[in-house]
Amino acid sequence: MKQSRRTAMTAVLAATALALTACAGGGSGSGNGGGAEEDAAASFDDVKIIVPAEPGGGWDQTGRAMSQLLAGEEIVGSAPVTNVGGAGGTVGLAQLANENDPASLMVMGLVMVGAIETNASTVRLEDTTPIARLTDEPLVVVVPENSKYDTLEDLIEDIVDKGQEVTVTGGSAGGVDHILAGLLLGEAGLDATEIPEKLNYTPNSGGGEAVSLLVGNKVAAGISGVGEFLQYIEDGSMRALAVSGAEPVESLPDVPTITDAGYDVELTNWRGVIAPGGISDAERAELERIVTEMHESEAWQDELEAKGWGDAFLTGDEFDTFLEENISDVTGTLENIGLI
Repeated sequence: MKQSRRTAMTAVLAATALALTACAGGGSGSGNGGGAEEDAAASFDDVKIIVPAEPGGGWDQTGRAMSQLLAGEEIVGSAPVTNVGGAGGTVGLAQLANENDPASLMVMGLVMVGAIETNASTVRLEDTTPIARLTDEPLVVVVPENSKYDTLEDLIEDIVDKGQEVTVTGGSAGGVDHILAGLLLGEAGLDATEIPEKLNYTPNSGGGEAVSLLVGNKVAAGISGVGEFLQYIEDGSMRALAVSGAEPVESLPDVPTITDAGYDVELTNWRGVIAPGGISDAERAELERIVTEMHESEAWQDELEAKGWGDAFLTGDEFDTFLEENISDVTGTLENIGLI
């Protein structure tokens, strides 16, 4: 195996500075009936949660946890969930661009950033209003229970040797799972032109589809967030080869990190929420207040622990800056590993 320079990447990677999108006078659904004056307070009795993916994956788990807690903690009256799957979240993103209700929150994250680039989406995160970063999670590389691969090195070397004969599944094309697969092949010595030729990656719009392919022995390996595959690892349907964080995962103490397995790569996934573009400052502030109150609840902290999600909470200017700094990172990474 060729060991190249460190490609460690804290892939809280994502989109661009969106402060300009939270402009005045755009929303028309504030609870005070105003919305025309920039300094008028906004109040939402209910919010809509939009999950731009099919049921079963990390975005869906995040959206449904939010829905349950926002209503259960009486932060809002109700928070119904709508799934709009397709193209790494860009189908849902296009729908959000036409959303007239400012009391709407769409789950998103690193996966959407890459999908925007690989799908050449005409609607971008610049067209939305950032609200909060919520969670951070390492990925896990798994194989079916009866797989011939005992280690991560076994899998990667077979892909380098056999190329398209070895199929890997995960989330959307250009998303964090796809990026991790490309980084691993880069660490194995392949260059940006060789990686897309060797990597047979089957994308999915929801975590349930990847699980079905793995449990049904339709693919050689899979990559996803630890929380999405954990129950199948615990019941023996899958075997974990490595996790992508800097440290081992508490729920999988015997599974090595990718670095410990011989590949100098660190990559974690983040998730957050955005709102329609053009809402007023007051409407953005109300959505930030709602999400902040949820974050500060004991119930949300319990949910983080139960799911194995890291607390990566950011709002306001800090979230804007985070997005601005990382859009170039994810685009550069996709170019370097030949995915765009």
